[in-house]
Amino acid sequence: MNNDFASTAQWCENIIIADADHVDKVAFDLIVNFERMLMRRIPQADLARWIDCVALDGGVREGEESTLVVLIHDKAHDKMDNFMPSAYGTELDGKAFKDNLGEFTISPLAVENMVSKEDFMCEVIAAACQRNEVKRLMIVPDDGPMYDSVRHALRHVGDDKRVTVFAMQPMPGGNFRQEILGYSLMSALGIRAEELKEG
Repeated sequence: MNNDFASTAQWCENIIIADADHVDKVAFDLIVNFERMLMRRIPQADLARWIDCVALDGGVREGEESTLVVLIHDKAHDKMDNFMPSAYGTELDGKAFKDNLGEFTISPLAVENMVSKEDFMCEVIAAACQRNEVKRLMIVPDDGPMYDSVRHALRHVGDDKRVTVFAMQPMPGGNFRQEILGYSLMSALGIRAEELKEG
């Protein structure tokens, strides 16, 4: 792993670690499907809104909390295509926003060619799990083989940490809670539950 990140990261009580390429792809799939279903244009996802929803699903509550958001992405991708804001280098790196859940600091991490994204993500998770100050971990892996690697990496997490893993469907369980990724993305895309009932 980029050892600089492990030693220089602003570790705090809440950590969101997401495969940003996977999240972006799922957002695209939802946009295409819901535009067809609802017969209206779906805007790009609001990144801050999505982060808030993930934080709430992971147990963060109103207050002066601090949350580090780690967006892991392939080096070839310099932005997310289906989110606003989206450019890793110019719009997201080192940026922060504050709302009723506290302050969120965004840290995009590009995967170097010498390591797989799966291994890289597991190393970031392991680094977060070793930090005493980290109390809540929210993890969004790819639903494929990466999910199994993450599940394996979390098998020894202590009871002092609340871990929530997000996937598009219920997955084999582990030493963590599960949430459905689609709900937070639908909220970020402005898709309301009432619309689905009407459709």
